[in-house]
Amino acid sequence: MELIHVRLVSPVDLTPRVIGLLTGDRYVFNLVVLPGLAQNPDGHAIECDILAGAANSVLRGLRELELDRRGSIVIEPVEMAFSGAAAEAEQQQLGALAHAPVWEEVEARIRAEGTYLPSFYVYLVIAGVIGAVGIITNSQILIVAAMVVGPEYGAITSVALGINHGNRARIRQGLFALTVGFLLAILVTFLFSWVIRGLGLQPRAFELGIRPVSTLIDAPNAFSVIVAVLAGIVGIMSLTQARTSALLGVFISVTTIPAAADIGVSCAFASWSQARGSLIQLLLNIVLLIVVGVLMLRFQRAVWQYIGRRSRYSGGG
Repeated sequence: MELIHVRLVSPVDLTPRVIGLLTGDRYVFNLVVLPGLAQNPDGHAIECDILAGAANSVLRGLRELELDRRGSIVIEPVEMAFSGAAAEAEQQQLGALAHAPVWEEVEARIRAEGTYLPSFYVYLVIAGVIGAVGIITNSQILIVAAMVVGPEYGAITSVALGINHGNRARIRQGLFALTVGFLLAILVTFLFSWVIRGLGLQPRAFELGIRPVSTLIDAPNAFSVIVAVLAGIVGIMSLTQARTSALLGVFISVTTIPAAADIGVSCAFASWSQARGSLIQLLLNIVLLIVVGVLMLRFQRAVWQYIGRRSRYSGGG
């Protein structure tokens, strides 16, 4: 049984409509009203539990009442609950809709990842240096480590959400963060690789042109497109279903950070064709992840809306 706990602060004049909305929904349970106890904002404190599969319509109704503007709405996950009425409603009435994502929660998670603190750029730079060491030493393990450290997928999904909602400010912020972050990563990896070359610390195999790891990165092909598209699909699905293990798989399957690192390394060693190939790889992956992200957000919304309509028509909820 999947429940969310909702805490509301409602202005006095709005409370009757809020209570009417909540009591009129069969998927709202454990409703508690504490008149006049809320402060900043002032009003009535209201708490309830909602079946996650039916939460989207309830939250939409609360926002249509402008409760999010005039009061407040706080959503919390419920780790464990025992309620016979809620379990029965979920099993007998919601059907497949019981597993629908709570879109407010999904978008809040994406927006949180789209906050570009200085640490965002530090992580990108460190990931780039780790990737550069992996390329120079032909270590696939270090390449995977660089992919995991890189925070760029959060910015990519934030841009996709901005495009989906037509939010130009979010799109600009995300693209700016990606551009500046990758430029910093490329610059630092270039300087790092230039120092390595100047001190003669590069392995003999790398100096002789034996670079299997770099070859995998700087040669974009049809398989690069396939992997990027599949990773974009899995990435959005894992965000909507809160599947962190699947999201981690996305981080280590798309060569964004390794491509940026390879640009810096290739420029430092004057391997211009490899640098060009890595640049194409980087841009290809970013663009595909954004485009697929937008399409998957819209597709999943459409699918769950269709499931919701069928459930209502069949009398299941």
